[in-house]
Amino acid sequence: MPKAHITTKNGTKITIEGTPDEVAAMVAQFEEGSPASKDFRRSKKRDNSVSAPRSGTKAGPVGLISELIDGGYFKKPRELSAIKMTLEEQGHFYPITSLSPVMLRLIRKRELRRIRDKKRWLYVG
Repeated sequence: MPKAHITTKNGTKITIEGTPDEVAAMVAQFEEGSPASKDFRRSKKRDNSVSAPRSGTKAGPVGLISELIDGGYFKKPRELSAIKMTLEEQGHFYPITSLSPVMLRLIRKRELRRIRDKKRWLYVG
């Protein structure tokens, strides 16, 4: 199987392996500096960057609590401190002072309800 070894201007070594036509086409693209190779350079991320997968949900406490709602976490009434602990178990640390407005926002959107039990609020889905 034919091979081609290419060294780019920045010193990157590339080995292309395939049919003679495929190798010739790839070599021609590198020699021309085709738009495809320019787009590749522009969209290439650095090795030290880490990107989270996009799942269509918002990042942050609103998205995390929405995931808990979808998972059935709020079938039982939960205190705000229990919600905070559940998020911490998942590796997300937020102070209660940040979670309280998020919960109120979800209540206003009618994604959650809250129940007054003695002197505390319980959140239920």
